[in-house]
Amino acid sequence: MIEIAEKYLSAYEKLNETIQKHVIQNRYPAMGYTSNLDLLCDFHVEILNNLLSEYLPDAKLSKMKPANRINNMEDLICTLVYFCSNGIGGEVDIENIEVVKKSFQWKNGMGGTSVQAAMALAAIGCPSIVHLTDDSGEVCKLLQSPYIYTVSEDEELVHTDVVIQKQKQEIHCIIQFKKGDKIRLPGQEMEIPVSNRLILTKMTVNEFLPFSKPYFSYVEKKAPNISSNVLSSFNALLDKNILLEHLEFVTQHIKKYKQTNQFGIVFFEDAHYHDYSVRCLCMETLYPYVDIVSLNEEELKYTLDMYGISIDISNIISCVEGMKFIKNKFRIQKGIIVHTKDYSIYVGSQINAVDIESGLIYGNLLATAKAENGWYGTREQLQKILDLPLSAKGMENLKIIADSEYADEATLVPTKYIDKPKYTIGLGDTFIAGVQMCF
Repeated sequence: MIEIAEKYLSAYEKLNETIQKHVIQNRYPAMGYTSNLDLLCDFHVEILNNLLSEYLPDAKLSKMKPANRINNMEDLICTLVYFCSNGIGGEVDIENIEVVKKSFQWKNGMGGTSVQAAMALAAIGCPSIVHLTDDSGEVCKLLQSPYIYTVSEDEELVHTDVVIQKQKQEIHCIIQFKKGDKIRLPGQEMEIPVSNRLILTKMTVNEFLPFSKPYFSYVEKKAPNISSNVLSSFNALLDKNILLEHLEFVTQHIKKYKQTNQFGIVFFEDAHYHDYSVRCLCMETLYPYVDIVSLNEEELKYTLDMYGISIDISNIISCVEGMKFIKNKFRIQKGIIVHTKDYSIYVGSQINAVDIESGLIYGNLLATAKAENGWYGTREQLQKILDLPLSAKGMENLKIIADSEYADEATLVPTKYIDKPKYTIGLGDTFIAGVQMCF
């Protein structure tokens, strides 16, 4: 336990040196591909209980199921009750955003893996380059920072305050719920078992994922200066022809990037997919060209279920064996990362000149700081995270791995534990931001 705590402290003390190394060498992560405006809900369970009493007073809480698409208030209520009462996260399509707008208070936030990661890095003064889809004024205002760049039509790095909108705005409604809150109707009560979040998505631009050709051209031409090439956000694409075109384009892009930066890391962050066949096609097409695939434990289980492999996500050895199956099946170049509230773990081969353990520590620190503070953590807030206890479950898993046959190929770092996080949105995206710092 002391050793892990000391590693956290050492990583924090080297934070400025790590960032400055990137700045001096002019080597930054390039991260794609989607952006959108998040409406962050000020969710209180009392409001949900009032809505239940008004719209569904005779309903059975335990019988409620989520809607496939939210069209009205009843759909919203049933979906919220289901996710809250089970303590699970997920995404549901929404047709009528006004249903949720009129029920809760909201504020603007950033959506999209790459742009959330960029904001997490910017909060500690680390530069990055992002690909935009929703380039609306609200999105660009949130991204305005001296540490966040995108690529102009002239293939120059620019900040988002000079971006002129070309695409439709896309809005996602984010609803976070807290462990211990109670959902009630007369004679019925259900306690929320785990803090989590529900994302209600109204697709516009990201359903087609328009690629910025100047962004890809810049990354290919400046490949030696691109420390890592982050791929994400294919999950919203439903048109198979568009998906195939995009996958072929990105596959060729990876080859060009690797031609002039053979040690550059191609990093794929998994997501919730709206379509089973889309997920299969993405994995089978891209994974063989990817160095590292990153996902959470629920995504790990879902992926393995697709191929008839059953694992127990509460059992760390079962998870490691599942990770090894995916790595081998899809011929992933280096390894797999799984990130959870209790630990993060890398399973795979050693990577040239990369201290993957430090990347996991930085990822844990950034994600925990966001969970604790409700926004992207500053260096001062990261320092305070060092005082938190290490996850007991994470420490238990660390010992199990150390005593197992997988000790030489698995690197596990327990998280700093928070029982009731203030914020649960984008923690995986914030985690991968920290990991990019080790490349």
